[in-house]
Amino acid sequence: MERTLRAGRMATFVYFGLSGFILGMWVVHIPSIEHRTGIDHAELGRLLLLLGAGSFAGMQAIGPLTDRFGARRVVPIGAALSGVAVVGPGLATNAWTLGAALAVLGACNGGGLNVGMNAHAVQVERGYGRPVMSAFHATYSIGGVLASLVGAATLGAGVRPAVTLTAVAVVCVAVAVAAAPALLRPEPARATAGAAARRRTPWRIWALAALALVIMLCEGVANDWSALHLRRVLDAPAATAALAYGAFATTMTIGRLLADRAAARLGAVAVLRYGASAAALGMAAAALSPWIPLALAGWAVFGAGLSGCVPQLFSAAGHADRDAAGVNVSRVAGIGYLGMLAGPAAIGALTGVMPLNLTFFLPVACCVAAAAAAGVLRPRAGTAGSVPEPAVDAAGGRAEGRCG
Repeated sequence: MERTLRAGRMATFVYFGLSGFILGMWVVHIPSIEHRTGIDHAELGRLLLLLGAGSFAGMQAIGPLTDRFGARRVVPIGAALSGVAVVGPGLATNAWTLGAALAVLGACNGGGLNVGMNAHAVQVERGYGRPVMSAFHATYSIGGVLASLVGAATLGAGVRPAVTLTAVAVVCVAVAVAAAPALLRPEPARATAGAAARRRTPWRIWALAALALVIMLCEGVANDWSALHLRRVLDAPAATAALAYGAFATTMTIGRLLADRAAARLGAVAVLRYGASAAALGMAAAALSPWIPLALAGWAVFGAGLSGCVPQLFSAAGHADRDAAGVNVSRVAGIGYLGMLAGPAAIGALTGVMPLNLTFFLPVACCVAAAAAAGVLRPRAGTAGSVPEPAVDAAGGRAEGRCG
């Protein structure tokens, strides 16, 4: 029924925004937590690997559970646990306790919530019969922006991180519970749970995961190196240098709000191919530019080009096999997340042998490779598609999607 489907879509927006908000609240408190625990930047970098390891492990564990029990059960639990887990870093007093807290946060948010909400987004998309995934990912970005505003206000008021994050936990648990009834009921399985669990992951899913790795590697580079690029290479003032990431993040969010229409009109292959191509051009322009305005424009084009790519990969993975949507999404998301961690580290290593701006031709090469391989989004004849065509009833109108 259409009303149930709309409610499920709104609930999905809530959980995506909640995930971005929770992770954003950790990010904005990093300087304060770093000072409280007495660690330096290098040690923080090593501890962040535990956040990534927890996320990857959580994704692989939650994927099969999502397929077995349904996103309707997994998502609210993951959201509530994520809200509680974000308190941990605020209570940490040394490197050991912070490392443990980050591993738990990664497992709950990156694994318990991320996989489940993307699997549910695939189910909503199947009900609508048209692309809607990118808008959900845009909401995740908006949640991060909201976290930055809330964090700036509380830090400016002198509120201790532990107090703020505890209040965030209470709010997140309440929202997670309140939105749960609107989630869609699981679709009837076409295979037994045992058969689905024993099913081997198709080569196409691994190909999608490889594409997610190279695209999210590019996102990781922008997150950690865009401001440093303007500061170190072009000698921009600190305030101006910060605009590089701002330009990237803004066009990334706007692009995701528009990418669903582009995918519906042009297809997922075109969104990935032309988006990755535009991103390559933007990154090359930023890397070679001797002028700050052109470099900022390059980072903006880089964000716009990448904006619709990852949602197409997640959507294709989820639609490839309805009974294994959770496992397939966990494969693509997990390996993609490894790329986001590896990207900044790879750039750091390359700076030892070449100037910083030239290292950015690594993400340029990744974007070119993604554009060349975009055809993997086009399923073979006789296999499941990315987004099903809307069903049409005998009167010529759109039939209702399955939603409960």
